Amino acid sequence: MRALIIVAGGTGSRMNAELPKQLLPIHQKPIIVHSIEKFVAFDASMQIIISLHSDYFNLFEQIKNTYNLSVQVVSGGDTRFHSVQNALAVLHDEVNIVGVHDAARPLVSLQTIENTFSAAEKLGAAIPVIDMNESLREVENNTSKAVDRTKYKTVQTPQCFKKNILIGAYETPYNPLFTDDASVVEKNGYKIFLTEGNIENIKITYPQDLRWAEMLLHAST
Repeated sequence: MRALIIVAGGTGSRMNAELPKQLLPIHQKPIIVHSIEKFVAFDASMQIIISLHSDYFNLFEQIKNTYNLSVQVVSGGDTRFHSVQNALAVLHDEVNIVGVHDAARPLVSLQTIENTFSAAEKLGAAIPVIDMNESLREVENNTSKAVDRTKYKTVQTPQCFKKNILIGAYETPYNPLFTDDASVVEKNGYKIFLTEGNIENIKITYPQDLRWAEMLLHAST
């Protein structure tokens, strides 16, 4: 059985909005609903857990009812790391593969989801990535130098893992260098395998991202 943790913490400060970005509407639905519905389309039987700041529980309950969402909600932590920890505590016993997804990535493709869950089932730990398409420079001590962009990838979600690997990794003490789940699992000694993501799978962070996501969603319908 598969499970999905959707991390929906944070605030709407960068969006110039009172609500967290995940609850803002695009293409007639809150961003998080687009994300949830994509995974339900992939596997309607998976356990879906939303890690959300408790201030928004009541609002999200209304969203659940409006869109008939069968999901479980847990309180988000002070960091992404702690939000995932809270969600791991309520996984069903029969779950064997767990994906972790950013709520603000509503444009993940079914193929990206399939690629990553399938790789995790075979290899233990997998994340979707895309190639860098811009020049990169490394900055240090007020100087910079060009680097080979073919050696770097942009990381997306969902990041998928065998359940025992992810739970074991999250018993590690918190480190501020943990920027995603792969970095936590890698710290625990596991190899991270890369799968092909989709370029539309952007993380909505700034107001212009909302406009771009709106256009992409409109084009896909």
